[in-house]
Amino acid sequence: MNINFGKQLWQKIDGSEIISFIGVYDVFSASIAAKYYDGIFVSGFSFAASHYGLPDIGFIAWPDIVAFVQRLRTILPKHHLLIDIDDGYCDPEVACHVVSLLESAGASAVIIEDQKRPRRCGHFDGKQLMELDEFVEKLKAVLAVRKDMLVVARTDASDLDEIRRRAAAFAKAGADIILVDGLKDLAILQQLKDDLGKFIMFNQIAGGKSPPCTLTQLKNAGVTLVNYSTPCLFASQGAIEQAMISLKKNDGMLNINSEADIDLKTCNQLLHENLISRDQK
Repeated sequence: MNINFGKQLWQKIDGSEIISFIGVYDVFSASIAAKYYDGIFVSGFSFAASHYGLPDIGFIAWPDIVAFVQRLRTILPKHHLLIDIDDGYCDPEVACHVVSLLESAGASAVIIEDQKRPRRCGHFDGKQLMELDEFVEKLKAVLAVRKDMLVVARTDASDLDEIRRRAAAFAKAGADIILVDGLKDLAILQQLKDDLGKFIMFNQIAGGKSPPCTLTQLKNAGVTLVNYSTPCLFASQGAIEQAMISLKKNDGMLNINSEADIDLKTCNQLLHENLISRDQK
C-alpha cells in the first residue's frame, strides 16, 4: 500500500472542518456511504450484527476484521478508513499484530478501548473497565508499533473524575485522539481538549446515551472528529422490514413505484462503479 493514509488524515484534521466517519456493516453499504462521505468507520456493533448476526459483546475475531478492511480498501482506494478494534482482541501482542496488519491494509486510524471482557456496546449499562495501568501499557505498545496510522484511545468510563484521569493518562501515553464513549453531557469535551492538547472524537448512535447533535454543535463543543456507528445498519434493517411487509401484503408482487426503490439496473450500476474503482487503484 503506497498511499500514506495516516499522514493524509493528519493533514485533513489540521483543517478547520469537522470530519465525519460513517459506520458501515459490509462492503456494499460502504460503497453507498462512500458516495457521500470521505470517511468510513468499520463499526464493531455493525460488523458483529452483519458478519455474525450477534450483539457486540466480544464475538469479533481479528482475522475477520482484517480481511474486511482489505476488501474495503480494494473498492475504496482513496477514502479514510477508521477501524474499531475493541480492546485489541485481548493480549497486547495480538493488538500490535492487528494494528500492523491494518496499517499495511491501508487503514487510516484505529480505535482501541479500555473495556474489560466480557465487553458490550459503549452505550449500554454494565460495562467494566480494565485497570488503567494495564490499558496504558497496551496503548503504548500499539503506539510503538504503528508507523503513521492514527490511534484513537477510547474510554468507557462514566464518572467525570475517572474520565479526566483516564483521558490524561491516554494523552500522556501519546494517543493522537481521545474518545469518551456513552457521554451524556458534552460540557467536558472542550475542557479535555484544552487541558490535554489532543483532538477529540465523539460517537453518534441512534438511541444511545449521548444526545443527538449537529456537526455545528459538536464543533462548538470542541469536537474535531465524529464517528457514526450504525446509520447504515439501522437504515437497512428498517428498509428490509418494510420490503418484506410489502411483499407479504401484496401477494408476492414486487413494489417498484418510487425514485427511492432500487431495481436491477440501479444496483448493478453501483457494483460496476466499484469494479472501476478497483481497477483504477
